[in-house]
Amino acid sequence: MTTAPPTTSGLRIDQLDFRHVMSHLPTGVVAVTGVEPASAQPVGLIVGTFASLSLEPPLVAFSIARTSGSWPKVRLGGRFSASVLAEGQDAVCRSLSRKSGDKFADVPWHPSPDGAPRVNGAVAWIDCEPEQELDGGDHLIVIARVLRMSTGPGEPLVFHKGRLGSYRDTVAA
Repeated sequence: MTTAPPTTSGLRIDQLDFRHVMSHLPTGVVAVTGVEPASAQPVGLIVGTFASLSLEPPLVAFSIARTSGSWPKVRLGGRFSASVLAEGQDAVCRSLSRKSGDKFADVPWHPSPDGAPRVNGAVAWIDCEPEQELDGGDHLIVIARVLRMSTGPGEPLVFHKGRLGSYRDTVAA
């Protein structure tokens, strides 16, 4: 097991334990996609940390592993689309999570007004442009301005305890 360096309190947090505990928090599954300017090809990745950040101005935030080969290509394109995947879009998630090959070979999509791929059948689309990147340890925290958005029918795909599944509304909040 790998252990993180001591914190200011002197405690060490085991990385596998940390991952296990955090897996108990269900997250949505969001495809962040754009067009690489050099090749004009679609590029993308999956994030599970997508969240609203501010209403005024409208901002969202998500984190990306510093080792991501896809995010720098999406960032270079300027504007991107975030598609909130729907239950049953497990195959789309797996395709866009691949490290190599044509990630979009099996992903049905249509272009946003800016040309970024929007995943067909997603429950929501949020078109953005990056504003800031902040240090987040072994991740980058991306803050992006919302340019336009829309919703579709269905329920979101959920990631929980290392598995993809669906969300079922049991009690209104």
